[in-house]
Amino acid sequence: MILPALDEALAIPNVLASLPPGYRAIVVDNGSQDDTAAVARAAGAEVIDEPRRGFGSACFAGLRAATSDVVCFMDCDGSFDGADLLRVVAPIDTDVADLVLGARDAVRGAWPFHARVANKFLAAEVRRRTHVRLSDLGPMRAVRREPLLDLGLVDRRFGWPLEMVLRAARSEWRITEVSVGYEPRVGQSKVTGTIGGTARAVRDMARLLR
Repeated sequence: MILPALDEALAIPNVLASLPPGYRAIVVDNGSQDDTAAVARAAGAEVIDEPRRGFGSACFAGLRAATSDVVCFMDCDGSFDGADLLRVVAPIDTDVADLVLGARDAVRGAWPFHARVANKFLAAEVRRRTHVRLSDLGPMRAVRREPLLDLGLVDRRFGWPLEMVLRAARSEWRITEVSVGYEPRVGQSKVTGTIGGTARAVRDMARLLR
């Protein structure tokens, strides 16, 4: 379980407590100024330090540190319930999918309007270009580690989630999604919580689409 984290000390205890039994948590501290690393270690997680800023940088550092055949990714901000991972991993375990994304079923107020619109646009572009039927490019996902490394993802910023889907589709992977819950995050988002952060993410993803 790879959890990229930037100043998420308040959310980490409940996030780790929500993980299903048997899941090994790897928290990737991406330059936090709070006690993210210390809180994660105290809660039993393995902590990896990745000073190079970027969502993709943190995810890739966690992927390299992982040793399990199946790896999962999830935001470390308390917006997801780790129990939903069982549903996300099931199509991988039963060999009916190669990449599974959690499609967010958001409660009212959990997902800012500008971020929801941007996500819908990007999901529509993915459908148009790849014919993969996705409604969300959500960050909760499951995949086998070695094939993911073999995809050769190069984006280390906000484009990492989109590049994963685009390269997987090009390689004719079986890609699907399952519904997962989505609650208001703990604290202020560094990306979707601001219009500027959302714009940077969309810019990175638009570059990949081009």
